[in-house]
Amino acid sequence: MSAHPSRSAEEWGRIIADAYAAQTRPPLTPQLLEDVRGIVVEAVREAEASGAAEAEWCERVNLVLDRGEMSLHAAVGPRLAAIDDAAGAAVMAHRSEAGRPLRAFGGQ
Repeated sequence: MSAHPSRSAEEWGRIIADAYAAQTRPPLTPQLLEDVRGIVVEAVREAEASGAAEAEWCERVNLVLDRGEMSLHAAVGPRLAAIDDAAGAAVMAHRSEAGRPLRAFGGQ
């Protein structure tokens, strides 16, 4: 059973990817946004198929976001902190060092 049965994996993937893209700097191109949606949908599908709890959903999604950013060498965005089933929203949180969000292109 899915941890978040109110929406499909595709819907949650779009919601999460759009929330990520809204706070990513520099902004994602339309093609990169589609790529992110695809990898996030796949991570959500895998989490649903395994019956993962919400914490594992977050871990799986954040792992694919980490890999995507490492391959881009430029974009930095938030990570999935929680799913708000009632609102149909992804709660995102910025990673930080020294209390400040990470910046693209290296450095604090």
